[in-house]
Amino acid sequence: MEVGGLPAELWQLILSYLRLPDLGRCSSVCRTWYELVLSLDKTRWRQLCLGCLEHRHPNWPNQPGVEPRSWREAFKQHYLSSKTWTKNTQDPESSNCLSLFRRRKGRRRLCVGAGGEFSSLRAALAAASPYDRLVLLPGVHEEQSEVLLKVPVEVVGQGKLGDVALLVSIDQHCPTARLCNVVFMPARFTSVVYKTTSGYVQFDNCNFESGQLQIHAPGTCQVKFCTFSQSSIYLRSVALCILENCEFTGSENASVTVEGCPSSDRNWACKHLAALAKSCAASVREPDPADCPMATLDGSGELLLGPVRTCEIVVGEERSSLLSAAGAQDLLGSAQEDSEFGENLQAAEEEYPVLDSDSSDSDLRSDDEEDAQAMYKLPCQGHSLSHTLADIMDSRLQSNRLHALQKDLKLKSLQQELQQDKEAQSLANSLQGCIIRQCLFRDGKGGIFIYSRGQAKLEESIFRDLTYAVRCIQNSKVIMLRNDIHHCKASGIFLRLSAGGLIADNNIHSNSEAGVDIRKGANPLVLCNKIHSGLRSGIVVVGNGKGIIRSNQIYGNKEAGIYILYNGNPAVSGNHIFQGLAAGIAVNENGRGQITGNVICENQWGGADIRHGGDPILRNNLISCGYSDGVVVGERGKGLIEGNAIYGNKGCGVWMTSSSLPHLINNQISHNSIYGVAVFCHKDDAGDYPHGQGGSENFQEEREGAGGENDPNREEEHPAARHPISVALVELNSINHNGAAGLHVKSSEALNVIANVIHANRDGGVAVLQSSQLTRVANNSISCNSRGGVLVEAECRVELRGNGIYENSSHGIVSKGEGIIMENDIIGNHRCGLQLLQAADMKVTKNRIQSFQDYGIALFDEAKGLVQENLIFQGRSKKSILRPVSNAEDCVIQNNMLLTFKKRCRMVSIVHLPALLCPFPP
Repeated sequence: MEVGGLPAELWQLILSYLRLPDLGRCSSVCRTWYELVLSLDKTRWRQLCLGCLEHRHPNWPNQPGVEPRSWREAFKQHYLSSKTWTKNTQDPESSNCLSLFRRRKGRRRLCVGAGGEFSSLRAALAAASPYDRLVLLPGVHEEQSEVLLKVPVEVVGQGKLGDVALLVSIDQHCPTARLCNVVFMPARFTSVVYKTTSGYVQFDNCNFESGQLQIHAPGTCQVKFCTFSQSSIYLRSVALCILENCEFTGSENASVTVEGCPSSDRNWACKHLAALAKSCAASVREPDPADCPMATLDGSGELLLGPVRTCEIVVGEERSSLLSAAGAQDLLGSAQEDSEFGENLQAAEEEYPVLDSDSSDSDLRSDDEEDAQAMYKLPCQGHSLSHTLADIMDSRLQSNRLHALQKDLKLKSLQQELQQDKEAQSLANSLQGCIIRQCLFRDGKGGIFIYSRGQAKLEESIFRDLTYAVRCIQNSKVIMLRNDIHHCKASGIFLRLSAGGLIADNNIHSNSEAGVDIRKGANPLVLCNKIHSGLRSGIVVVGNGKGIIRSNQIYGNKEAGIYILYNGNPAVSGNHIFQGLAAGIAVNENGRGQITGNVICENQWGGADIRHGGDPILRNNLISCGYSDGVVVGERGKGLIEGNAIYGNKGCGVWMTSSSLPHLINNQISHNSIYGVAVFCHKDDAGDYPHGQGGSENFQEEREGAGGENDPNREEEHPAARHPISVALVELNSINHNGAAGLHVKSSEALNVIANVIHANRDGGVAVLQSSQLTRVANNSISCNSRGGVLVEAECRVELRGNGIYENSSHGIVSKGEGIIMENDIIGNHRCGLQLLQAADMKVTKNRIQSFQDYGIALFDEAKGLVQENLIFQGRSKKSILRPVSNAEDCVIQNNMLLTFKKRCRMVSIVHLPALLCPFPP
């Protein structure tokens, strides 16, 4: 027969009436017929798939309204899996064909129930031969004692699911069995409805009500399209079993319990189950770049989270920016003002005394001012940080660096992670223990409980409205791929006591406690998840918990996105942590961790919050656009904070308390709304936590066992702990374009500020307002700030040594305190080079000082000290270079050298000043 004789549509109509065997024969005729049979996917194949009483919709119970990609392929998988139980053979030498023929030769159909051949299941089993089919007629079948299943049989309920109820307790002693289309209820004498300790059992399209299914190794099972109402499955040391398309509701304990290491004693069905699991496994999908987290509604229609922006990193052509659209708009005004400042360099108004206002220097600049300034201008290349200053002033270099940062911090997909991490790839492909796929767990106490070295793999399942979704303890291992976990009353996923595994590409949200809770030596891989909208933290690592937390999106949680405490020590990298209602990452109570390469932005509190002995390594992160400070180091906080871009936060770039001991090195701290770095005397305690920051967490068990001295691996795991610092250290940072002073110090403890570039901030460069201990400011470049370079208030102790203080809009240094000013370059500032006011007591030696239109050094009030061996260049002003008008009797000025420019021949005249003792005139 030629197919071309009729239209294809007519052939499709004819073929749609054929039964399954006839469709198979037609598809074998030729390629054209094969393609015709395939074209019936949404018609005849759909009818066959939905019309079979042994199956349900392929996407039941999670997405029954969504059609599968192919109805034919779904029907094929159903059919093949339903025949797994028949693949057992006691004679491995015989051929498969003969084995199948032998089984089917004597297969009978035995009816059980009213009107059937047997009145009870027990009687039918006594008369059954291997592989017979026992058909339970509609009604309730009850057995008064345990039923032993000694021969492999198939037990099928007739009619629709629910027409046949079986009140029974079955103990399987045969190699294989299958039960289908039956409602199981426990007998009066036990809650166990079915158990096996050696054979394979297969359940298709069954309901379990208030009972338990027990499988002990080397026994195994396959459960598909079943409903467990207030029922559970207990698996002990099972090598491999499959639970697929099942629904678990109303459990009083865990719905599925997995105990014990997968047995090496594997029964005959394991290889068939492994092949079936591989053929059914969904490939790891590539996330859609347009798949952004969006607002969701709860059951009452209430908006849980507003529209969420992704963590895009935007880099401008002329001006560096790491802001999202909203953050860029907020800082647009400040950017314009910075540009005007860079062009005009106009001096700001000051509260400090103004020198002779009748001098011509106080007039507006003349037309030839640029020529005059060029003549008197001194080079500042001699300072060791001058090359860094040049880089900061070059916006193209900054833009290139930020483009590189944008590329490095791009969120990776799970496919990329698995390609780079062989351990994660091995875990994702493993087939051991219990495999749970496309199941629904809801409205009960627990989902999956894995303990005592058990193993489970969970794929594309939904866990909702439970007390907890997954609990994995005691050296057990869980692999979770593409699951949805939400609205749990406690933590979504709980790991403790050296548990491990892989948690990847899951959607974990709206849980009452942490989305993922890692404790007591647990060490999982947490990759590429969305963890959001939680009522507490996104991820908690507590009590020596570890783990690798990488490439996750963590957003919209009410507490810290990641919360580390009590010697928790995870590796946190490549995550996007944003729009949290508290801190992005909080490290508290001796927590540690290596936090590298994350994007932490738009959080309500600090991007990173370190307190009470927290001692992390915070390296190469982008911390931007927060609604408070970028990094907070609170009471007794520690840690290495290195190489981060701390940008565009509405508070300070870095906020520290004086009792903290951080090492702040090589960070880019810029365009923050208040100070670049601020050090305060604030003494915080549990009551000072921002709302939801963790002061009320219950970690009593971890608190009691968190002594670091009892951990033998502490030093090896945290190299930074080998070299503790005794004084807080701010070193090699670039602190620029912040909304207030670059460095603001109001401290009761010592502080070292070494080799930083403090540039173009909207207030002074460095402001020391309180410092009862020594604040050491050495080898910094402090330039182009909107007010003075350095301000030292009364009763403050400072050491200013080796700094380059250039072209600030007011005085270079103003001091009312005591200490040392030595070997600094104080050049080109718009007001005095150095002012000593009130009761200042400073030793000023070996500085190079020049002011273009004001005094080099000016002393006022009761200022005292020693001013000697300084090299002072005359600026444009006609006034005296040195003006000692202090009333103090012990202000000594001696052995200073004055250099005067000769305008016509550009010669320098050197004048040696004799020793002066104030108040004598110069």
